[in-house]
Amino acid sequence: MNIYQVLPRLFGNTVATNNPNGTLAENGCGKLNDFNSKALSAIKDMGFTHIWYTGVIEHASQTSYNSYNISADHQGVVKGLAGSPYAIKDYYDIAPDLAVDIPSRMQEFENLVQRTHEAGLQVLIDLVPNHVARQYKSDAKPAKVNDLGQNDRSDFAFSPKNNFYYIPYQEFVPQFDAKGYQEFPAKATGNDQFTAYPTKNDWYETVKLNYGVDYQAGKITHFDPIPDTWQKMYEILFFWAHKKVDGFRCDMAEMVPVEFWAWVIPKVKAKYPQLVFIAEVYNPSEYRNYIFTGKFDFLYDKVGLYDTLRAITCNQNKWASDITSCWQSVNDIQPHMLNFLENHDEQRIASEFFAGNPEKIIPAFIVSALFFNSPFMVYFGQELGEPGMDEEGFSGLDGRTTIFDYWSINSIRSWVNGNYSERLLNSNQRKLRALYKKVLSLRLNEKAFSEGASYDLMWVNYDNPNVNCEKQFAFLRSYKKELYVLVVNFDDKDVSLTIKIPQHAFDFLKINPKKDATWTDALTGKSLTQTLSSQSDFVVLVGASNGVVLKRM
Repeated sequence: MNIYQVLPRLFGNTVATNNPNGTLAENGCGKLNDFNSKALSAIKDMGFTHIWYTGVIEHASQTSYNSYNISADHQGVVKGLAGSPYAIKDYYDIAPDLAVDIPSRMQEFENLVQRTHEAGLQVLIDLVPNHVARQYKSDAKPAKVNDLGQNDRSDFAFSPKNNFYYIPYQEFVPQFDAKGYQEFPAKATGNDQFTAYPTKNDWYETVKLNYGVDYQAGKITHFDPIPDTWQKMYEILFFWAHKKVDGFRCDMAEMVPVEFWAWVIPKVKAKYPQLVFIAEVYNPSEYRNYIFTGKFDFLYDKVGLYDTLRAITCNQNKWASDITSCWQSVNDIQPHMLNFLENHDEQRIASEFFAGNPEKIIPAFIVSALFFNSPFMVYFGQELGEPGMDEEGFSGLDGRTTIFDYWSINSIRSWVNGNYSERLLNSNQRKLRALYKKVLSLRLNEKAFSEGASYDLMWVNYDNPNVNCEKQFAFLRSYKKELYVLVVNFDDKDVSLTIKIPQHAFDFLKINPKKDATWTDALTGKSLTQTLSSQSDFVVLVGASNGVVLKRM
């Protein structure tokens, strides 16, 4: 899987006004229809297999569509004018901002799914199971479905029959100016704040969903009979599966009891076996629980590989050789780990808060994408070196691309205005995009990367004076007679390395030594002659902040 994560709200928006805190009318908004056949074909041609359309389900917003009976949410509990895609307002509807014809917004989504499939790509969307918008109310739910909270007893702090947690007889009084927003009784906030007084740093725009866990009584569980929220979330999953989506990225899945996932995923997959479930889980001690008990297909590898690669790139107390401990810690579940270097939560690589230069991430990119058989994800604009240094409004200047504001992204706008071609891209953007395409294509087309085995060479090179374990990392990939030697250099200067390859590598990978073999760098096309043997060191030149992907010909 090569996943392209994209916010439709920003992707097709070519309005260059970009007023901080600007309205939809001022700054514009991308539409689902902007993903036309040419755009999808170009994304497919890059080497992607899946598109994660982020923020398509209707969420809280300060924009009113009163003529369509869609009211604006209260400004005191919405982050930004456009609102957070993770404050769901109606699980059964599409965000009206994304539609050309508002009443036809669900049909426009269904058409998008069809176009995406016709382009040879699969569709992922968000499931936000832990929390909803404070003013959640579904006006698009099927007739026989009861709304979340519809039958709750709000005089109970907790009941397994309730969908929300309450602070009975207390008014919602956040510790900031909520501009007159009123809520009585107060509901618990999405980040497990069981109080009527959330702060500005809490997920104050959301309310926590109740899956039968009594947090205020020592997390006692009430799972028999099946809690009402479980049934409602099953109906929501089934609704979107019926729309022919191919999978769900499940937001903060670890804040929902694993017992729910163990119940619901097999239940949905019994009808739709092709569905993929990706979990946002950050606690390594829970990884295997959510895979083997919870039945998730994939989990984020954030606190392991992502954090390590970022620290190495930014010279923050990590060595290149620390990559070894990353894969060792998840070796038994490695195929289930989703690798990435950017997403909507993380700072852009090219931002001043991260690397400051998109090319500095090349060594990390090669490792993240090519060391494992795991899925790999790219955040839209990453392939163009988008710096994310706009001060959009609510989001502020934080090195991230906003998910809260109406905005357009310079790099993506150039690509879209160039009719989804490189015509308007600068030379640096073209070069970086070409690199991403080559690496993604290797993942798809070379069995050494899609199915083959990996071999970490660092253990035999720790004491090698010709390899700096702080700055360089080397490994092998193989499949049958296909063999690659990969070496990356996190240093800011070119290096000549002499790498030892142990006999164990030949035995483990079932490969034969070869004298004076020809090797071609899959990234540059340049060739060299080098002997592959446990008795002969492998000499290779690697540029500053770069890497080589050498295939034995």
